[in-house]
Amino acid sequence: MHLELVDHQLGQQSVRTRLPFKFGVQVLRQVPLAELQLTVATADGRRGTGRASDLLVPKWFEKNPDTTPEEDSAALARSVETAVAMAEIVTRTAGPHPIFDIAEIARIEQVGTRDHRDADVLVRGFGVAMLERAMIDAACRLADLSFDEALRQNIFGFSASRLIPEVGDWSPSSLPAPATSMAVRHTVGMLDPLTVGEIRANERINDGLPQALEEDIAVYGLQRFKVKIGGDHAANQARLRAVAAVVGDSVGPEAIFTLDGNEQCLDLEGLAGLLEDLQRDPATAPMIGRLALIEQPLPRRDTFDESQRQGLARLSRIAPVIIDEADTDRDAFRRAIDLGYAGVSVKACKGVFRAIANRGLLEHRRKTGAVGLFQSGEDLTNLGGIPLQQDLCLQAELGVADVERNGHHYFRGLDHLSAETGSRLSQVLPHLYQKEVGGRVRLRIEAGRLRLDGVVDGTGFGGPLGPLTP
Repeated sequence: MHLELVDHQLGQQSVRTRLPFKFGVQVLRQVPLAELQLTVATADGRRGTGRASDLLVPKWFEKNPDTTPEEDSAALARSVETAVAMAEIVTRTAGPHPIFDIAEIARIEQVGTRDHRDADVLVRGFGVAMLERAMIDAACRLADLSFDEALRQNIFGFSASRLIPEVGDWSPSSLPAPATSMAVRHTVGMLDPLTVGEIRANERINDGLPQALEEDIAVYGLQRFKVKIGGDHAANQARLRAVAAVVGDSVGPEAIFTLDGNEQCLDLEGLAGLLEDLQRDPATAPMIGRLALIEQPLPRRDTFDESQRQGLARLSRIAPVIIDEADTDRDAFRRAIDLGYAGVSVKACKGVFRAIANRGLLEHRRKTGAVGLFQSGEDLTNLGGIPLQQDLCLQAELGVADVERNGHHYFRGLDHLSAETGSRLSQVLPHLYQKEVGGRVRLRIEAGRLRLDGVVDGTGFGGPLGPLTP
């Protein structure tokens, strides 16, 4: 399908967290939520609309201590506007183009061959990723297809080898059918209370949702957990011991863990030593034994440094190590594999087409004898509605083992949407959202899983996304 971008709207609203979310250097309490709405036209004159949305999260895309969170969010919004403006100019002057071609033109213009150590590469790519998702959504709706159907029929004009030549003629049409349910991996932030006893009376939220980790486990039936760590090994040790105790008492041997360094762990040898000590302790050995992965311990600028190979190998003997923030460009996963990393995160905010191409690289390397390579589903704090549903759709398509979800935890359900939109989503996606007494709507997690009926098989990218923005 060839599209011309006719018009667009980029709206923002400020949303507040219900709990402070500390990851890396940032404590998130308030952040803009952006929604992009495109009007497109086909070569035969039909018009349609596509949407994408994300939080403009500061201090993740670029961890610059000299900028304010407000400046970081503004830079992300400018990245979207720049990418869309480029796509509008190209298709207005040269006519409708395949979606993948439009996205590639925008990517080359904004990211090009910039070095992965350049601090703003993820910021530049963010706008391209949002443009890409909105165009995908528009094309799916014009063709009356789900994302899975559209991808297999290749109405996007996608070619994995144009991003990663090594994959050759690999095509996403060979992927298994997308999952219709998915296990949730719950984020344990650095400030999250673990037990009810830790919550002071004046800090109790009383909004009907769980607050302490032990409450989350009881309410949602959680068995998988992603624990945020930092560069202070003593603090990491104390935190991991505390989490192991709570999860061990509540979940037992079925629990699975991952660790996220968010670029804060400068010393891989030291981190490996800490985990080896915990591995020898009977109180924490079960946690380390069920550690599925360690995510982005090093700053992105050091991720592919040959001097890190020895520390990476030692850490990898404890659990596979993956890249997240260092996945800045189309060649990042290949460089990571060649250095000794086992995987790469999947996040819609980094690009749908790149995530699919990375899956192609993974499949190609498996065929040539590589073992233990994988993609992991991670979260940019996707709020219910457009961000959550489109990210879930991508994760299901790629068949990730489970997916980190935290938007429902740090924000209150669908309170950021109008009552009408929240109610409508709970009606058309009753397995994903539930309406509570009083009319509020929240994510439905049961037995630690999300059902994706209507999301992966619904028309559009992510199924029904709620009413269009006026």
